[in-house]
Amino acid sequence: MTAAAASSPEGVPSSIEIPPLLPVLALRQGVIFPMSVAPVVVQDERAIRAVEDSMRTHRILCAVAQREEASSPLTPGGLYSMGSAVAISQFQRAPDGPVLVVLQGLERLRILRFAQNEPYFIAETEKAPDIPSIGIETEALVRRLRVLFRELGELGRAVPEQVLSMADGLTDPRQLAYLIAATASLPRSGRQEILELEPVAAKLRRLVELLEHELSVRRLEQEVASRTQQRMSKQQREHLLREQLRSIQSELNEEREEGSETSELRKRVEETPLSPEARREAERELARLEQIPPISPEFGIARGYLDWLLALPWGKETGGTIDVGRARAILDEDHYDLEKIKERILDYLSVRKLRQERQARGSLSGAGDAEHAATAGPLPQTPEDDERREPILCFVGPPGVGKTSLGQSIARAMGRKFLRISLGGVHDEAEIRGHRRTYVGALPGRLIQALRRVETMDPVFMLDEVDKLGASSHGNPAAALLEVLDPAQNNAFVDTYLGVPFDLSKILFICTANTVETIAPPLLDRMEVVTLSGYTEAEKLHIARRYLLPKQIRAHGLRDGELEVDDGAIRRIIADYTREAGVRQLERELATVARKAARRIGEGQRGPVRVTADSVPSLLGRPRFFNEIAERVDRPGVATGLAWTPVGGEILFVEAALIPGQGPPVLTGMLGDVMRESAQAAVTFVRSNAQSLGVDPKVFQENSVHIHVPAGAIPKDGPSAGVAMLCAVASVARGVPVRNDTAMTGEITLRGKVLAIGGVKEKVLAAYRARIERVILPRRNEADLEDVPAEVKEKIRFLLADSADDVLQAAFAPQPPHTDGPTEAPAAPSPRTH
Repeated sequence: MTAAAASSPEGVPSSIEIPPLLPVLALRQGVIFPMSVAPVVVQDERAIRAVEDSMRTHRILCAVAQREEASSPLTPGGLYSMGSAVAISQFQRAPDGPVLVVLQGLERLRILRFAQNEPYFIAETEKAPDIPSIGIETEALVRRLRVLFRELGELGRAVPEQVLSMADGLTDPRQLAYLIAATASLPRSGRQEILELEPVAAKLRRLVELLEHELSVRRLEQEVASRTQQRMSKQQREHLLREQLRSIQSELNEEREEGSETSELRKRVEETPLSPEARREAERELARLEQIPPISPEFGIARGYLDWLLALPWGKETGGTIDVGRARAILDEDHYDLEKIKERILDYLSVRKLRQERQARGSLSGAGDAEHAATAGPLPQTPEDDERREPILCFVGPPGVGKTSLGQSIARAMGRKFLRISLGGVHDEAEIRGHRRTYVGALPGRLIQALRRVETMDPVFMLDEVDKLGASSHGNPAAALLEVLDPAQNNAFVDTYLGVPFDLSKILFICTANTVETIAPPLLDRMEVVTLSGYTEAEKLHIARRYLLPKQIRAHGLRDGELEVDDGAIRRIIADYTREAGVRQLERELATVARKAARRIGEGQRGPVRVTADSVPSLLGRPRFFNEIAERVDRPGVATGLAWTPVGGEILFVEAALIPGQGPPVLTGMLGDVMRESAQAAVTFVRSNAQSLGVDPKVFQENSVHIHVPAGAIPKDGPSAGVAMLCAVASVARGVPVRNDTAMTGEITLRGKVLAIGGVKEKVLAAYRARIERVILPRRNEADLEDVPAEVKEKIRFLLADSADDVLQAAFAPQPPHTDGPTEAPAAPSPRTH
């Protein structure tokens, strides 16, 4: 007999009348509970007759379990006294005699006495309803019972999923208890015990105990079965798999020589000049590889690791003797001007050449060379010490000034290979150190990958955009670069994927950045910063004539003489179509000119295409930039400032206006905290010194000040706009405009002192590009003017200021109606010129 899920019997009323005298159906293998449905196969003749007689009347029986399954002959003493009233919902006679009935449990019955024994048992019964239970204990028992029943169902699929779902949906504790008791694999005595317990809480408690025991037994059975399966050793399984693989390959005619792949790898390991640690790791991995079947995923992982390890340039160097004179010629050939940068690079190469030569002499000098060794001077103790004294160069400057090409020129001058990796946007430390081999698709870091491509241990390695590294939950790549760029420890760099040290000390690292502000201080401390500023118009003209234009002529398929661009046209392109520190946009515009020329020649035009200043708009369209100084600084309350950005200097306009009514200063233009404080300091100074500045004090008593810096969508910060804000406020208060040929920069204090600022060269070049004739600078920045090109100094008059009075005198000095050259500086005590 198999019990089905508990449910309300279909077709049987819940309040059916149960007669006191009922035929007894003895159950050999199970117990039928109220609210449950169970199919029963009836084979005993007495039981078949009882079922048939019941079918002719009320169709209700008293189902009672036998105390002993094989008790024969059956007597009333062999039956339990507690059973269930069941209704016959289905009746079917099999051809060979047994009867199949589907019984639906109705109510618990207690047998009082047996009224008849032949031809079948008839007993006098009474209803024995369950005692309901409510409360916290019952709720806890229900929850625990559901958890155990779910575990029992998931352990070996002992219970159907639909029954588990039904149990989760039942809310009646009594119905839940009978469902689980009828479905779970419990002994017959346990089920009878559940039926006889009257309180529902007692039924639930006993069910929890029985299910806990059943789960423990099933877990132990699985553990025993698992241990039995593991008795076959690993070697036996591998032998079986290898034999099966050999049979499959034989059938497919794909047999290969035993150990051919590992033999090839072993030969490579013996021929490669690995370090001792790398050789031990390679031997260990190779021995492991020989034990792995080729079809195993681990085989591919181990093979890939050995391929990476053996493909690295162990002991391979390409750098030759450094020729400083040749290096100078290469730098002059590849780059115009940049004299200080070239001098620093040549100093670097000269020191490296000297150390290499002294080291070689020291290693070759013997007893007969004592005099030479003595004159050669002291030598480094080891080659590693020699390498560790060389700095890491970091080229910092705006885009397009030639940082990357300088690295290529250094590599060409040293006779080394050049490789470059961009670090912009890298936010995973594994990009530098590599991934662990436990991950799917693991690879070494970018440095090891690049060394495999370049096939040498001493290339010139350019780390581009080092200022744009980003940290994330995957680590900080800048922290990983500390080991790479530290000469004291990069001779034993350990990539996470390789797991063995690799010498990076012979690599010449060069970094590039647009600004040092975003470089981590520990990383910046390991580098020597070499600053590259923007170019002047004359320098851009020479660069375009010598490098950019010939390059674009070749790139667009033009022959020599087919495109002629005069200097006036290049100057107009620089002034009206580009406004940048570098020459990248200039190269794009020249590329457009070359494309237009190629098109005209392709359409059949004869003779060279000549481009003049007047014909530039017909090729490039209307000008994109104009001289805005005279147009914008034409009324009181506007001053021209100078700003520094990572891509070069910029012109910055500061506007001030008076608003009727008292109130604090209004500051707009997406200003940072430092710039807002500078604006407040400028307003405070003008208001507190209104009398001496020639400003009517009533102006600030009746009005408030609004300071605005245009280009409001661009964030701005820094203290260097303080003097420009001072002049703008003083201008609107006086009603006198600031000179429109003057730009200024400097930090202002409440005492009226002008403090030094940074980025002087970039700011001055921005003023030069905007056709500014006079620049007001803090006197403390006078030394920075040595970095300004001579061409710029000839066109701009510099006025050095110590105080606000100096700034105001220079900014409001009478402006001549027309100036052909630099404006003369005011006489002392006004700011002196440079």
